[in-house]
Order: sequence, then structure tokens, then C-alpha cells
Amino acid sequence: MSFMSIPALFSNLSPPEWGDKMTDTIERIEIFVLIIPRDVPYLGPLATGTRITEKGLFIRAGNRSVYSIHDQSVVVRVTTRDGVTGWGEGWAIVAPEIAATVLRDLIAPFVIGRDPQDVIAIYEDVYDAMRVRGFFGGFYLDAIAALDIAIWDCKAKALNQPISKVLGAQRHTRIPAYVSGLPRATLPERAELAQEWVKRGYNTFKFAAAVAEQGELREIETLRAAVSDEVKIICDFHWRYSAGEAIALINAMATHGLYIAEAPCHPEDIDGQARVAQAVKTPVALGEEWHTPYEFLPRFERRCMTYIQPEIAHTGLTNFWQICQLANTFHVQVIPHASIGIGLFQAASLQVSAALNNLAGHEYQHSIFDRSLGLITGNMRCEAGFYTVPDGIGLGVEPNEEGLRYLQPFAVCT
Repeated sequence: MSFMSIPALFSNLSPPEWGDKMTDTIERIEIFVLIIPRDVPYLGPLATGTRITEKGLFIRAGNRSVYSIHDQSVVVRVTTRDGVTGWGEGWAIVAPEIAATVLRDLIAPFVIGRDPQDVIAIYEDVYDAMRVRGFFGGFYLDAIAALDIAIWDCKAKALNQPISKVLGAQRHTRIPAYVSGLPRATLPERAELAQEWVKRGYNTFKFAAAVAEQGELREIETLRAAVSDEVKIICDFHWRYSAGEAIALINAMATHGLYIAEAPCHPEDIDGQARVAQAVKTPVALGEEWHTPYEFLPRFERRCMTYIQPEIAHTGLTNFWQICQLANTFHVQVIPHASIGIGLFQAASLQVSAALNNLAGHEYQHSIFDRSLGLITGNMRCEAGFYTVPDGIGLGVEPNEEGLRYLQPFAVCT
């Protein structure tokens, strides 16, 4: 009896060459930069004297973060040999050309020729390609997210099913929504806007600390006086505070019925996040800025949050699903973040959310989402406190003729 050598023994376990043994193949990847002008920048009017760069970027003093005066993202259209077309969108609210360049030069050439049914393997392979270079976050993963969503759209369309069905759990057709942001210039105007949303059937809304010019405590006092105690108020602290500062402020705000404290301290500060969560009675929500299960896991282990807020434009659909399943094992609920774009990754987020059994609700970026409905097909809606999950196959939406006008062609890979 002879024995195989170690290399021969395990040769059948080596990964296949990309492009081998496929029923359908990815034939064309088109990359677009989305730029939609806004009358009022995201989060509300700018303070007097705010400097705007030639690219339309500015720093909000309230959280020292860069924003754009436009709505921007990177959009991908994938076409297969059999003529299936999938759309995707990734996070690129500033400098979308960077994510587009990463797609063109580093990612798309390795994906041409692969089977869209192998979307998870494609994500893993592209992620692996740059992980040892230190690119397990940032623009690289934002670029992967756009392509990943587009390939999932292809996969589900080829199966003639919505993505939630492909994931194996279409649990919801309507999803509770909370109003995100009160983009008015003054506190009395924001209180009036909160009342308007309540009249429209929404019982939960969030205000942004970055534009609460009189401080978060004064903001919630005024907002609570404007609405009943049954209305839930969330504060996005925009990572502004140390753990000690956040604890004191959250406890003070709790007397006015603070429902959730979002992003209370710096995103790198795991110890601070754990300390806050353990010291306050108010539920804490975290996670919109993270890309992978690896970033969520240590926070789960340290019990840093009650809710996670994954942003599918960062994670892609593949990681989004894995993160939410990981959350389930730690008995943590999911309230996905909803970001800036044309509505493609919003639809992707709703499709995955429709499949979750630990879903608590979904963010509703009304100043973006409502406008986006005029730029896409499908029946995606948000009315009277609930999202309608698009019921078409794949994502259930794609850019319409008006939406295509905002897509600036960047590159075509074949």
C-alpha cells in the first residue's frame, strides 16, 4: 500500500481557478460615480463661515467630520454572459472617485469571468486579495460592497426571486422605520418638524448632536416638550465624547426619555464603549462605520451595545448578513443604518432586513430616501412609520431614466 504525498492528498481542497466550471459568467462591470446636488446639505444648513472646498467638501464643527454639499456614492452595473443585469451601490459620500478607481484597477478585473452564483466566494476572494496589505476597511471594502450588492442582484434575478427569498427567510414585507434627522436651522424649527413627523404616523425620531447648537440636553428637553411621552427620541452623539462624558450626559438625558444613545464615544475606543453600555440604563447603538464581522465581534464579546447599526454600503450584502447572524448568537437586535445614495443599497438593506428574526427597525433618512424614489423603479416606500420592502426580483429596484442622468460613467471592465 502506498501513501499519497501531503500536497497530493490535499490537492482536491485547493480553491478553483477563478473562471472555471461555471454555468453563467460575469461578462461586463460598469462603474459610475453618482453626484446629486442638494439645496441644503445633509444634516441641515451650514454655520456661517464654513469653508467649502473646490470638490464641495466641508468640515462640520459639531463632530469634526468631512461631508459633501452633494449626495454621492459609487454605483456598479454587472452584466452576465446570459444577459442578467445586477445593480449595486457602495459608500462614497466623499471622494467617490477613490472607490471607483479601486473597483476599476484592483477588484473588477479579477471578477470578470466568475459565476455570479458564487457571490460569497467572490467577496471572500477579493477581500483576501488585499487583507495582508492592511486594506480590511475603508475605501477598499466600500468598493467591494458596491460590487457585492450588484452580484447578489444578479444571483437573485437568475433565480427569479427577491434577495430575501434567496437568503432563505422572507419574514417581513413591512419594516418599522424611525425618522433620522430634523434638518432645520433652529431648535424651535426642529421641534416643529418633530411634531409634523408624529402627525404623519411616526412614533420614533432621531436628532443629531453635531447640529444641536445649544447642546444635547437642551435639544431633548425642547423636543420632549413638543411631543408626547409615548414618542421615542434617539440621539446620535456622533462619537463626540469620552466614556465618562458620555455616561454623565446620557444619564442626564434619560430623565427626558432618551430611547437610544447612538455612537456615544470614539469608534476606536472599545473599552469606552463597554464602559458606557454597562454604566447607563439607556440602550446603546453602535456600528454604522464598521465593515466586517471582525470589528463587531469584540464589541459583542464586551457587551458594548444593545443594538447594532450595520451599513450595507460599507459591509456589502455578504458581510451584512454574516454580521446580523453573529448578532443573533449574542442576542443583539439589528437596526440598520441608512445612508446617502440613489436608493440601491437602501433596497439591499431592506431585502436583508426582511430576512432577519432579530430586526428591531430601520433608519429612515427621509431627506434622501424620499427624493430617491423618483430615481428608481419598484414599489419601495416609507409611509406612516413603516417601510414597504420592494417586491420585485433581486433588489426589487433599479435606476429609472431620471436616475440614470445622475450616473457619471467612470469605467467599463470586460
